[in-house]
Amino acid sequence: NNSLTNSAGFNSAQQEYPSYPGFGQGQYAQYYNSSPYTSPYMTSNNTSPSTPSTTTTYTLQEPPTGITSQALTDNPAGEYSTIHSPSTPIKDSDSDRLRRASDGKSRGRGRRNNNPSPPPDSDLERVFIWDLDETIIVFHSLLTGSYANRYGRDPPTSVSLGLRMEEMIFNLADTHLFFNDLEECDQVHIDDVSSDDNGQDLSTYNFSADGFHAAATSANLCLATGVRGGVDWMRKLAFRYRRVKEIYTTYKNNVGGLLGPAKREAWLQLRAEIEALTDSWLTLALKALTLIHSRSNCVNILVTTTQLIPALAKVLLYGLGVVFPIENIYSATKIGKESCFERVIQRFGRKVVYIVVGDGVEEEQGSKKHNMPFWRISSHSDLMALHHALNLEYL
Repeated sequence: NNSLTNSAGFNSAQQEYPSYPGFGQGQYAQYYNSSPYTSPYMTSNNTSPSTPSTTTTYTLQEPPTGITSQALTDNPAGEYSTIHSPSTPIKDSDSDRLRRASDGKSRGRGRRNNNPSPPPDSDLERVFIWDLDETIIVFHSLLTGSYANRYGRDPPTSVSLGLRMEEMIFNLADTHLFFNDLEECDQVHIDDVSSDDNGQDLSTYNFSADGFHAAATSANLCLATGVRGGVDWMRKLAFRYRRVKEIYTTYKNNVGGLLGPAKREAWLQLRAEIEALTDSWLTLALKALTLIHSRSNCVNILVTTTQLIPALAKVLLYGLGVVFPIENIYSATKIGKESCFERVIQRFGRKVVYIVVGDGVEEEQGSKKHNMPFWRISSHSDLMALHHALNLEYL
C-alpha cells in the first residue's frame, strides 16, 4: 500500500480522497483530489471510522501574547528553533542577486549521487517535502507589500521588515558561509562536491589566502558551460562546502552564538516584529514541522528555489535548523523542483510515501508528475489544518 506506482494522476481540482474515511466530510477536501489514491495512511484498526457530525472550521487565532518578550529573553544556549517568528527570505525569481547564479554554474561532473549523508532508516514511512518561501516563512510578500495588503497591515512597515531581514540573510551568508566565493558556484546539495574533498584538517586552513576567489574570477570557472577548475581548485571548493556544513551543524541550535551579542539582539527583535506582523505564521508552520520531526518514521525535506547558501542562511535565521538537518536541504535554483523531487526519491526509494507541502505552481506540478499528495498552503488556516491532520495521525 505504500507504493506510489499505482497512484493515479492528480488534477487541479482538490477534493478529499474517497479512501480517507477518517476525515470529516469536507474537512480536508481542499487538500486532496478525487483520484483513487490508495491510502497509505490507513491502518487495520481504521476500518469503520465514523464521520464527525460537524465540520471543524479553522479560524485565524490571535498571535500568542508575549512573542517579543519571549523571543528577546530566550535562553542564550540557543533554543532558537522555537522562537515564534515567520519571515520568508527572498525568492530567487524576484531577486537580482539570487538570479545571478540561476543556471547551473557548477555541474558536478555527473556525480549527482555522492551524498555521504547517512542512508534512510529502514522504518522510514513518510517523507514530507516542504517549500520554504510563503509556505514556512513569509518573506517575498513582505518585500512586495502583498502580505500587508491582503491582511490589512501597513505596507511600508512590511517592506521595511523584509528589507531588514534580506540584509541579515546576505550578511550571514557573506560573513560566515562563503557566499562571496560560492555565489557563482552554486550547488543543489551540500554534499555534491564532497567527492573532491581529500579530508584535510581545516582547523588552521586560511580560506582568505588560498587563491580560490581570484582563480574563480579570472578563469570564469563556474560558468554554465560546465567549465571547471583543476583538482586543486575543486578541492578548495569542496573545503568551503565542508566548512559551511560544519558551521550549520554547529550553530543550528545557537544562531545567536554565531551572530554575536549585538547582532543577536537585533535578530531576535526583527524576528519578533515579523512574527507579530504576520500573525504567528512561522509559529504555526513550526508546530507541524516539529510534530513530523518528532516521529521516528517521518522526515522533513526542504526544496527551495533560493540558492543553497542563502537558503541555509534563511533556515538558520528563522530557527528551522532543528527540523531541517543540512543534508535534508535542496536548492532548485539550477535544476528546478521537479528534478529535486527526483533526487529525493532516488535517495529514499519508492517504498515510502511522499507528501509535498507548498504554495506554488512549481511544487504542485512536480508533485503531480510523481503522484505525490500535495497540501497547499495559502493561509494561516491551511497551516492549522495541516497540524490538526498530523496531530490526529491522518498524515
